[in-house]
Amino acid sequence: MADPTIVKMIRNKFEILRPLMNERMIRNWAGAEAVTVGHGGISVVVRATGLSRTTVSKAVKEIREGTAIRHPEKIRNSGGGRKSVTHNNPGLLKDLEALVEPTARGDPESPLRWTCKSTRKLAGELKRQGYEIGDRTVSRLLRDLHYSLQANRKTEEGSSNPDRNAQFEYISTKVLTFQKRFQPVVSVDAKKRELVGNYKNDGQEWHPGGSPEKVNTYDFIDRKAEFGKAIPYGVYDITMNEGWVSVGIDHDTARFAVSTLRRWWEEMGSHIYPNARELLVTADGGGSNSSRSRLWKVSLQELADTVGLQISVCHFPPGTSKWNKIEHRMFCHITKNWRGRPLKSLGIIVNLISNTATDTGLHINAELDTSRYETGTEVSDEELAKVQIVRDNFHGEWNYTIIPRNC
Repeated sequence: MADPTIVKMIRNKFEILRPLMNERMIRNWAGAEAVTVGHGGISVVVRATGLSRTTVSKAVKEIREGTAIRHPEKIRNSGGGRKSVTHNNPGLLKDLEALVEPTARGDPESPLRWTCKSTRKLAGELKRQGYEIGDRTVSRLLRDLHYSLQANRKTEEGSSNPDRNAQFEYISTKVLTFQKRFQPVVSVDAKKRELVGNYKNDGQEWHPGGSPEKVNTYDFIDRKAEFGKAIPYGVYDITMNEGWVSVGIDHDTARFAVSTLRRWWEEMGSHIYPNARELLVTADGGGSNSSRSRLWKVSLQELADTVGLQISVCHFPPGTSKWNKIEHRMFCHITKNWRGRPLKSLGIIVNLISNTATDTGLHINAELDTSRYETGTEVSDEELAKVQIVRDNFHGEWNYTIIPRNC
């Protein structure tokens, strides 16, 4: 029979110390008390504290074996505690991403992504696939994957094509096909032009109190400056999470876009994919890489002839340029990296782009392109006819392949 006085004494100490101890400390303290009491100590501590006999017995064993003091910073032993839902279901995140990816949206000025489907519907679909999961867990997993709920924003660029979603799925399938063969897949686009000089840049950066960086009151371009604006054009390797940015000083033309693609291949792509025979380029449907641009196709033909690659292109439908991967996987991080800093020179811009990195391993190389690119270049029917273009059966104006002429 346990001594009531000892039980009461241990209970009083436990009530005083319990708010001050974590799980591991409670267990070690209980074991120490049981060892101190001696014979029948485990029963006394169990009765006084309400802890399970298994817990106290284990604590006594750890103390006697000298293992209680190992890794004191850990509350539980390695592998202890409830396993996460993703640990018990390794394919859960992949299946959840597969549900939301066809409708995932991206904004070039924000790293966030969001989905049109409710967490309740997503949880229901996952249950039909055999997972035991609720909508709250789905919500938590989406946040872990950097999705969040967003309000409407006026970013519509044009009318919606009836085959818009079908084109998204077509691009997704083609990307996966190239990646399975370890052929390069890139996303290309031009970032918005940036003023070069002591101009205000949106965002905030840490400075000593009352000592903000002083910039020009007005954003008027200095006509005396050698360079007034910078034009970053990027190539993002979707598979390797790496990118290249050429910072132009002249005009954003198809020649400039393809020149940037060429520089990426020479400096990065050819080293990563030494056995590549094909290249897939995903791009929006307008701008310097427009699906209707003759100069874009002629320039791609010249690149294909030079590097010996079949260059396949998939354009996003009209009004959906912000769905392009480069927008929310590379450009947004560049913007975050230089927020609150005046872009006083082209050298600063190049260095800030080159030093942009993320926890997921994003790596970017950047280079200044001082070449001049004329605007208004016309391509004749004869020049266009020399382009060896093979159009896909599905929307050949959006999906096509340029074949090298020396093959």
